[in-house]
Amino acid sequence: MSDATNESRPNPRKVREGVVVSDKMNSTLVVAVNERVSHARYGKTVQRTKKLYVHDEKNEAKVGDKVRVQETRPLSKLKRWRLTEVVERAR
Repeated sequence: MSDATNESRPNPRKVREGVVVSDKMNSTLVVAVNERVSHARYGKTVQRTKKLYVHDEKNEAKVGDKVRVQETRPLSKLKRWRLTEVVERAR
């Protein structure tokens, strides 16, 4: 599915950027996504980390890589995201 079809959707798919934490599984990555949220009561900005299970068909991303992922249909019990691109390789 290309980006053109994504824009024509009534509810476009979510896109997140994060760092690959694990690539031990076959064609699956674990990506840590940080988000900055204002605390409900105190207003201080806090960082929340969410781990996403991502489908990586070609096993191209490695631990430490910064990647862009896109929401997709459920692929397994935990996988609901797929790898769009590797933004930055780990050094």
